[in-house]
Amino acid sequence: QVQLEESGGGLVQAGGSLRLSCAASGRAFNTYTMAWFRQSPGPKHDFVVAINPSGGRVDYANSVKGRFTISRDNNKNIVYLQMNNLKPADTAVYYCAADDGMVMTRDTETYDYWGQGTQVTVSS
Repeated sequence: QVQLEESGGGLVQAGGSLRLSCAASGRAFNTYTMAWFRQSPGPKHDFVVAINPSGGRVDYANSVKGRFTISRDNNKNIVYLQMNNLKPADTAVYYCAADDGMVMTRDTETYDYWGQGTQVTVSS
């Protein structure tokens, strides 16, 4: 069982930066694939990025590649999402998710644990 808590969201102007954090409690954090998804108004969670348990492999959505960077600290049980050059289209609630499988996917159905989300608003 893993509990996830996101932080770091807020209001920023276009071109600005934010860093989101996802703190995990529970055991064996270093065996979980971690991911960020986002939800604009509407039911769908859009994939943003995933990172494998060791941190050695990442997968970015094309829409954020080159602007967002995911990292993890397995000693502190935290995943970070550094977001640079933010655009109004990045406005959404950002969710951290964890999967105890070894396959890194973009499928929301794969992820067993979710945080409550943190709002990111980018003004033009």
